[in-house]
Amino acid sequence: MLAVALIGQATTASAGAWTQPKGQGQVIAKYDAMRADSGFDPAGETQPLGVDRTDRTAGLFAEYGVNDRLTLQLKADWQQGKDAFVDYDGRGPIEVGATWQVWRDDHNAVSLYGGYALAGEGRNAGYAAPGVGEHDWEARLSVGRSLGAVGGRWGMDRSFVEVQAARRVRDGLPHETRLDATIGGRIGRDWLVLGQAFGGAADGGARWLSLETSVTRDFGDWSVQAGWRQTVAGRETAIAQGPVVAIWRRF
Repeated sequence: MLAVALIGQATTASAGAWTQPKGQGQVIAKYDAMRADSGFDPAGETQPLGVDRTDRTAGLFAEYGVNDRLTLQLKADWQQGKDAFVDYDGRGPIEVGATWQVWRDDHNAVSLYGGYALAGEGRNAGYAAPGVGEHDWEARLSVGRSLGAVGGRWGMDRSFVEVQAARRVRDGLPHETRLDATIGGRIGRDWLVLGQAFGGAADGGARWLSLETSVTRDFGDWSVQAGWRQTVAGRETAIAQGPVVAIWRRF
């Protein structure tokens, strides 16, 4: 899972609801390592898995502003996953998409995203990456608001909140509805703090809710991010937790 909220230059706040300025962009390389020894059953009760589940993902996210209202995006990753049923090692899905700025003022932003994902293929398992259809399509609505003076009460500058709602149509697998939320802000010139929630439900199947907290330190056009992700609720899903690290480069 790649970062849902992305912060651009230290002087401005930018996330999914805010498109990149014309001719500007960023690249993020991210790694996470999740482990689970228990999971939520169909009733939402915690049960031991019997065999630990491990998931490691090295991902790349890139976006570029074609103009001030249209941003192109690319997502790709390499995945390793193993549990009692799956032993996967290989390229994950590749997704291309575009975000259109529907509306924006000094404090608020609304955008629409449309994307297409082609499933990955593991070297060892010989099949598509777990949880991904052969051809997936996603439509996403993002709404964001800059908190302005409100964030200053928490000791933060250029703070914001954002909510994203998405519908993912998957080929050969149940379709999904997703809802993500982010709150973030800067402390001083070079530090960024993020709190995120990732929730979703597959039609007639699994449900999940994960929380992630992270801190990012800027070094000019480069940034380094470190955080922790934890599954806190769900049905038919593993209770996974683990570190998240990333390197950002703005251009």
